[in-house]
Order: sequence, then structure tokens, then C-alpha cells
Amino acid sequence: MESILAEIDAEIARLTQVRSLLAGSRSISSSSAANKSTKGPIKRRKKRILSPEARKRIAEAQRKRWAAQKAKSK
Repeated sequence: MESILAEIDAEIARLTQVRSLLAGSRSISSSSAANKSTKGPIKRRKKRILSPEARKRIAEAQRKRWAAQKAKSK
């Protein structure tokens, strides 16, 4: 009886872990969490900077799209 309960508990733990992975919450066991924390800081991407000319081109193109949409709705 004890071995059956232990197997059921192990299966529940495995299914819970699989469900969390599928749901995207990434619940990690304590041993995995300890290994993950020793890897170091997360590297972030640098923010992209547009030139003033590029901003102006993008703004003009958007204004054209808005004008076309406005003309189409009339």
C-alpha cells in the first residue's frame, strides 16, 4: 500500500511539473533552482536608437497610412 501511494505521489509531482512547463510558469524544483542561480546575471539587449531622419521617415509613412485610412472611411 505504501509503495502504491509513493508511486502516485511521484506521478502527481511529474504531471504538475509538465503542466507548469506547458503553461509557461516554469515551476522549477529546488535543486534545479540552485543550479540556475549560479549561472550569473541575465544579459539584456541594448535599446535601439533611431536617427532623426529615420524617425521622420517613419512618422511620414504613418501619417500617409492614417490619411489613406481616413479617406477610405469617408
